[in-house]
Amino acid sequence: MDLRKIKKLIDLLEESNLAEIEIKEGEESVRLSRAPTGAYAVAAPMMAAPMAAAPAPAPAMPMSSPTEAPTGGSKPAANALPDGQVQRAPMVGTFYSSSAPDKPAFVSVGQTVKAGDTLAIIEAMKMFNPIEAEFSGTVVAILGTNGQPVEFDQPLFVIA
Repeated sequence: MDLRKIKKLIDLLEESNLAEIEIKEGEESVRLSRAPTGAYAVAAPMMAAPMAAAPAPAPAMPMSSPTEAPTGGSKPAANALPDGQVQRAPMVGTFYSSSAPDKPAFVSVGQTVKAGDTLAIIEAMKMFNPIEAEFSGTVVAILGTNGQPVEFDQPLFVIA
């Protein structure tokens, strides 16, 4: 299932008063459900078919991620991002900057990218999902750390 469709489903869930959405396309299925306030939603795998990554809505409270540097205060790290458009993680998973450990990274700082170019891969539920550039421009910052977990909506790249 296309990541753009999953993002639209998340938006639909957030805008409506639905508690849960489940979509099946062939053998793929995605189930999204709202988490109670203050709790995290967990995507449950379905037994009938292989499941595409099912990102959960981000909690309302601010969180720090493992890739953010400690700021020493309670200010969000979003203020420390370089100028440019921020490419965010569309799902929870493990961030990989290349297709294999012995392969070069998909992109590097200073490289020019076009919308649709692969920037990285996020492994979620044993599926490798390519993260494509939403914007064209030059990569100003790579915020994801290779092999480290990422949260839904966590900033991964800054493109100017």
